[in-house]
Order: sequence, then structure tokens, then C-alpha cells
Amino acid sequence: MAAHLHRGLKLLGTLFITLSAISPASSVFIIAPGVVTQSGTGAFLAFVIAGVVGVFMAFVYAELGSAYPLSGGEYAIVARTFGRLPGFVVLGLFMVSQLLIIAVIALGVGTYLSVLFPGLHAPVVAAVTTVVATVLAVFDIKLNAWVTGTFLAIEMIALVVVSVLGFWHPQRSLAELTVHPVVSGGNGTVVAASIGLIGAASAVALFAYNGYGAAVYLGEETHDAHRGIAKTILWALGITVAAELIPVTAVLLGSPSLPDLFGAENMMDYFITARGGSVLNDVISLAVALAILNAVLAIVLVTGRMVFSTGRDAAWPSPVSRALAKIHPRFGSPWIATLATGAVGTAFCFADKTFLLVVTSTTIIAVYAALCVSTITGRRNGSTAHAAYRMPWFPVAPILALVAIGYVVYQNFRDPAIGRPSLFVTLGIAVVFALYYLFVLRRRGTWELQGAADETPEVSSPPRR
Repeated sequence: MAAHLHRGLKLLGTLFITLSAISPASSVFIIAPGVVTQSGTGAFLAFVIAGVVGVFMAFVYAELGSAYPLSGGEYAIVARTFGRLPGFVVLGLFMVSQLLIIAVIALGVGTYLSVLFPGLHAPVVAAVTTVVATVLAVFDIKLNAWVTGTFLAIEMIALVVVSVLGFWHPQRSLAELTVHPVVSGGNGTVVAASIGLIGAASAVALFAYNGYGAAVYLGEETHDAHRGIAKTILWALGITVAAELIPVTAVLLGSPSLPDLFGAENMMDYFITARGGSVLNDVISLAVALAILNAVLAIVLVTGRMVFSTGRDAAWPSPVSRALAKIHPRFGSPWIATLATGAVGTAFCFADKTFLLVVTSTTIIAVYAALCVSTITGRRNGSTAHAAYRMPWFPVAPILALVAIGYVVYQNFRDPAIGRPSLFVTLGIAVVFALYYLFVLRRRGTWELQGAADETPEVSSPPRR
């Protein structure tokens, strides 16, 4: 008999964990400075464009998630709507990127704690952060919902403070961000930001919003998931866009000097110290460190559930699959899958950061593309006919999202440092997992695609390829 998770979450708890996986504060303090470096004050438009694309993808996630609110997340959805082979490729892409992204995010803890404690060794701090998050993730999901909710409140307060600092005495108008955006010209100068720069930066901004789809992984533990998951995804995106776009706009409007902002080693440190003083900067840095810990916890939670699902679906040799599918008798959590997730994430905290970025940079784009195609094929073959949520203006959202994804791929291919190698790594991962499916799983016929005990009958009849 297949293992099933306990439904202990309501909509609010699922939303807390989903928002924590996105971690708006981590995005503002870690990812947004990269967008500003690339496009200057055009970062405002980049985040707006990314928000529009995010709406398209949220519609896609909401429809597919309401049809299949399963702990396998994207791979479970694609396998049931588009076919088993593409589903298993998505499993490989997302599992590799999720396991590594834990380390990428955890490495940010040392950056902000070093403001208070200079000389910290970032990989060690990241490893300790991941271990702590993993131990917490083994406990009951309701407890983790409250833990993530508490940390989430702290990071939201930090973002409100940053917004107030910027809007209290703005140094420039909104028109300067939209009509005449500028970017660093070097040597303390600024020049006009081109449309191409802003477009390329929007790809990074899109990554900053990513994570609202994490709600799907909690579907088997959420009451009335077929309706609640779609609401959670849409609410998560809306809150995230506001929580990131507002403080980014405040920083661009309120910075005393744009050349100093663009040239700062740590843009957010410069802005907060210049507008609020060093003591406030120390307090905000601690809040951001907690936000990153919260993000690591949430990502370990959702990734552990995906790894659990692969075991339940018998994706690996029998002893491995049986172990990963075990549920803790007291906490009701997929504890072995969670510990395995944390162990891998901890080990990669000591890997080269460039390597981590190369592996994780474009895998999410490939998964997005697969989901868009799955939405279209799901409507055509009827595999999503039972979905509780139907996106408006179909098929506008998936088609426009695919166009945006194509543009992002083009921009990545033009980047020889990270983008192009990442595309080749993504292709390599896809090929490896496709071969494993074709020559191992399909031959032995044991990829079972199981799901929640109360899922609808339609879920159990995936298309085969």
C-alpha cells in the first residue's frame, strides 16, 4: 500500500510556507542588486515585466495544480498531462536544481551575518543553516507552518522599513525610472539604459519572483487542495510582486546618489546605512539572515516532499525507493527523504558557487516551458478536465509565457560566462534522465505514478509515451 501524507494544513499555513520558499526579502537583498547592476534604474521596468510574465505562469501553475495537487509537483503534473518521458525529464531537472539551490540560498546567510560578525566562513555558516533547517523540516508540517510564518513576518517588516526609507524623502521621480532609466557608465557616471539591458534583466527578475509553484508540493497535506492550491498560488504571486517591487522602487527613488548605489559592493548596505544609519543596517542584516534561514527551511520542506514522491513512485532501485517513501510515525513527515535532501544540500554548501549557478540558472526555464506545453496538451487530451480552477483567456497565458521563455533562452545563449554553459548543463541533465527512463524504468515498468489517497479518478490514467 502506498504511503500517504497527512492533511494537516489549511490555506494560510500553505501560503506561509510557499511565501517563505519564495522569500521576498532574500530576493530583494540578494537577487535585486544583480538586476540593478545590469539595468540600473531600469530595474523597475524589469521587475514590472517579470511580474506580468509571473501572472501568466501563475495561471498555468494554478490550473495544473488544481488538477494534480501532488507532492511530486511539476514532474507529477507533466507526467500525467504531457507524458511519462517528459515527466521524468522534468523530475531530473527540478530535483537537481532544487537540491543545489538550497546551497545557493544558504550561502547568503554568511554574507549578512558577516555585517555583525566579520570573518565568518560562508560555507560553514551555510552548512550549519542547512542542517538546522533540515532538523526543523522533519517535524510536523503544522509546526513548520507556524515557524515559517513567524520568520516571514520578520522579513516583511524589514521590507516595510526599506520601503519607508526610500519613499520618505525621494531623490527622483518615478518618471526617471520609467521614461529615462539610467545605468552605470563607469567612473562614477551614468548613461541611458537600453531596452535590451532591461529585457535581459527581466529574466533575472523573473527568477526573483519564482517559488509560488511550491504550493503544489504541499497539496497532499492541504485541506480541499483541489480548490485551495490554485488560490494559494495566485495569492503568493500577488503578495510577492508587491513585497519585492515596492522596496526595489523605494531604493531606486530614495538613494542619495545613483553612481554610489551602482558602484557599492553591497547596494542594500549602502542604501540602508546612508538613509537609516549603521545600527539600522545591522538590525536589517540580522532580519535578512533569518529570512534566508526561513527560505532554506521552506525549500527543504517542499524538496523533501518531491524526493518522497519519487520513492513512492518507485523511480529508483527498490531499497532506495522504499526508504525515501517512509513517513515518520509521530510527525507524519517524509523524514528519510527530508534528511537525504538536507544532506545533499549541506554537502553542496562547500561547492564552487559558479558551479552552482551554472547548474541551476536555466533549469527552471525548461521546467516552465514543459508546464506551459502541459497546460495546452492537458486541455486537448482531457487530462486536466477535472481541474477546479480554469485560467482566464486560455491559451493566452501559456503562449505568451513560452514567448518570454524563448527570449530568456536567447539572452542566456548570448552570455558565455553563465548563461550558455547553463543551457548545455540543462540539456545534459535532460538527456541523462531521459536515458534512465528509456533504458531502466520503461523496461522494468515500475514507475508507478501514485498520488494522494483521495485524488480524483482521472489522476490515475496518465498518458503514456
